[in-house]
Amino acid sequence: MFELKGYLQTRRHAVNREIERFLNTLPYQSRVVEAMRYSVLAGGKRLRPILCIAASEAVGDGNATVVSASCALEFIHTYSLIHDDLPAMDDDQLRRGKPTCHVKFDESTAILAGDGLLTLAFEVLADLGLRQSRSDRIWMKVIQILAYRAGVGGMVEGQMRDIGTQGTPLGLSQLKALHRLKTGALIDASVATGALLGGANAEQEQALRSYAGHMGLAFQVVDDLLNVKGDTRLTGKAVGSDCAKGKNTFPALMGTSASEKYVIGLRDQALQALECFDKKAAPLRAIAHYIIERNR
Repeated sequence: MFELKGYLQTRRHAVNREIERFLNTLPYQSRVVEAMRYSVLAGGKRLRPILCIAASEAVGDGNATVVSASCALEFIHTYSLIHDDLPAMDDDQLRRGKPTCHVKFDESTAILAGDGLLTLAFEVLADLGLRQSRSDRIWMKVIQILAYRAGVGGMVEGQMRDIGTQGTPLGLSQLKALHRLKTGALIDASVATGALLGGANAEQEQALRSYAGHMGLAFQVVDDLLNVKGDTRLTGKAVGSDCAKGKNTFPALMGTSASEKYVIGLRDQALQALECFDKKAAPLRAIAHYIIERNR
């Protein structure tokens, strides 16, 4: 039987080691770099890099290059959290159990730290592409996917909709569309990047993207549920803040019980998408269960 805990620890350690290496090679170890370091090393799950690595392993054998490339996903994810937490956005005070970047430093530094992490992500990918002997088109495609999903084709548009609809109730289709952009886009990019770097064929890539689509939405539903009934000591975020801000969430729309049933259905659909894979996709299957069972 596959043992997820050890897998996550091993892959997380590898990703953290590479993140440290990238941060240590920045040309200036200044206040903005200190803020970048503070935010990206604040103890995240590294779920997106690990999904990238697991997708690569499902179709190939995984390698050190994939681990390095996966760090770009964490840089983009952390940049988005820094900016989401800003007073002009969600105005959150806690992230991963610690003061948010703008609280720890200041608002201007937080904005620049987010900018620094976003641009560092693409520097990392471009540098990796220049160092590889494989087709340049693969690395161009990876960069294109990440740029699109991090921008107005994904996270930026999703955040805009999230802000713009506060206090205005959405229907289920609208709420799903919002979160497929805001949360699901980077999860999709993580799996798609791993599939590309692992050498997936068209059928495998389609199956993995289907898996990612369902799990990206499931991740958000669980986040919404944790904001209702989670433990701040575990989640590292204030509980009840979504309701206080008039945010559109799955529990607010469907109720807690229906949301819990809905997320199980999303997980099951994600697992069905992996039926064409052998035991090499065991990490992805286990991660699907982990995502809906997590308490933080």
